[in-house]
Amino acid sequence: MAGRPIYNPSSFKNVEENGQVVGYSFDWKAQYYRSFTLSILRDIILKVDGVDVNREDITITVNGETFTLEECRTVIDPEYRWEFGEYATVTVKKEGGLAKGNHTIEGIQKIAPSYMPFVIEAPCNTTFQI
Repeated sequence: MAGRPIYNPSSFKNVEENGQVVGYSFDWKAQYYRSFTLSILRDIILKVDGVDVNREDITITVNGETFTLEECRTVIDPEYRWEFGEYATVTVKKEGGLAKGNHTIEGIQKIAPSYMPFVIEAPCNTTFQI
């Protein structure tokens, strides 16, 4: 899968609510050969600029609906499939967001298809700019 863009480079941005920067977000493609319901998404592990991101601070938005990683385990509605080739938006709560400039991200998607006896991990790393 090395030939396709994993992260949308123009999607990295700080997120504002009520005039306050409350975090940052980016668009990320699923690292699996087909689409899947969010219930098989076991984890998203992120490290930004060498700092681990708390799992509880991560949400994912698919088809306009936002879920925590724990909520994803119960999402079996086919309307909220993470489609192959499409970006989902990952948002991280972080007061003040990220400073303007260059950053690095190390991300791992973990999924557990029912027909596999193990969890699949897909690491995806890049540099980006806010």
